[in-house]
Amino acid sequence: MSTEKKSSPFNLQRLIRENVRKMTPYSSARDEYVSDGSEKIFLDANENPFENGLNRYPDPRQRNLKSEIASRKGINENKILLGNGSDEVLDLLFRAFCEPAKDKVITVPPTYGMYGVLASLNDVENTKVEMNPDFTLNLRKINEAVDVNTKLIFVCSPNNPSGNSIPVEQIEALLGFFNGLVVIDEAYIDFSEQRSWIESLKEYPNLVVTQTFSKAYGMAGIRLGLCFASEEVITILNRIKPPYNVNELTQRKAMDRLQNWDLIQEEIDILRSEREKLKKAMASLPFVKQVYHSDANFILVKVDNADKRYEELLNQGFIVRNRTNQALCSNGLRFTIGTPSENDRLITALNKMK
Repeated sequence: MSTEKKSSPFNLQRLIRENVRKMTPYSSARDEYVSDGSEKIFLDANENPFENGLNRYPDPRQRNLKSEIASRKGINENKILLGNGSDEVLDLLFRAFCEPAKDKVITVPPTYGMYGVLASLNDVENTKVEMNPDFTLNLRKINEAVDVNTKLIFVCSPNNPSGNSIPVEQIEALLGFFNGLVVIDEAYIDFSEQRSWIESLKEYPNLVVTQTFSKAYGMAGIRLGLCFASEEVITILNRIKPPYNVNELTQRKAMDRLQNWDLIQEEIDILRSEREKLKKAMASLPFVKQVYHSDANFILVKVDNADKRYEELLNQGFIVRNRTNQALCSNGLRFTIGTPSENDRLITALNKMK
């Protein structure tokens, strides 16, 4: 599925902002000294010396946590960046590669709204190329929208709010014809049968993959985002990230959660099963027009009147997301998959609605 373009080999240096290329990164006390495990007296970082478990700065490179993640994901630690939520990771990509008031990015609505917010924040033009009606990429129009100042293309897969995974051959085509960075947001990948694009990083130097601890890992409260890319891309992002962007409590909680890997997998299996249960129950409701396929932990459902049904559910104690104003989502409600008992209560409530 080629759409040509990419007349020259991918060149990361061409993408880097000039000021970022020239800057000297901040060097923190914990960057300059890496513990060798022996007892030391730390008098280098102007910390409070009285021990309480959190009086020292966290590891700015999150070495132990990265080592655990690298082992789980089957990737080199040097290809991982951790951030204060995925939103910080995405923001760093704008700051590193997009010149304000000059460069552009492409997003493919309906999609995650923060891409557009970050584009506005960084004074970067956001070219929106609407998806096809089946929520696949319109590659021809994306190709036509690309120009010399287009630096990043954002693709959410599985997509939010539609829930579907973007076909592999479409993303391969995108990576093939675009000479900038293709950012695949895999916030919901653990709920999908599709393999992660992390496995393809060696093949595509212009590929960046983001993930999160907020969904399948159940750690939304600790704000931990992950970025996987070539060592060259990660080096650039490390140059501009805040020195202590991932706090000590976040690092500890993430490590604790990763030690319960079997429990994480069990929860994922339950949510997948509950997703299918909800899809089947919703498909039989008279006011439901379509239940879209989902590889995520939510379902997009087209109803007769989204505003009316949203209010009815709210009055019964259920808060869902009304997506009717997003592209291709007219009268669409998005239902996050709850616990089995919550889902049973939801089905009962839906069956009461006329």
